[in-house]
Amino acid sequence: MASRKEYVEFVLEQLSEAGDVSSRAMMGEYVIYYRGKVVGGIYDDRFLVKPVEAAVSLMPEAEYEIPYQGAKEMLLVVNLEDRSFLKKLMESMYEQLPEPKKKKKKQA
Repeated sequence: MASRKEYVEFVLEQLSEAGDVSSRAMMGEYVIYYRGKVVGGIYDDRFLVKPVEAAVSLMPEAEYEIPYQGAKEMLLVVNLEDRSFLKKLMESMYEQLPEPKKKKKKQA
């Protein structure tokens, strides 16, 4: 089941206080970026984030869920109404996220 565009727009609006949040459609689902780094995604109308130490400590009761078959577990974010919490979550996760991979130049 693909995520609904309305849900994606809702999550992005809730994350807007963190600044520089974007999404990219990928096979019916959406990857979520914060300041250029992948923080998680929206899968089957669920907002999941990478289980870095900061996210685990801010959401100790969060359920681990698999975004799609064969993927690593991620944390389910259920507190979508609290924009200040979401801002804190994005900011605290940022330093613990891997740097984006450099794109390889095509050889002629």
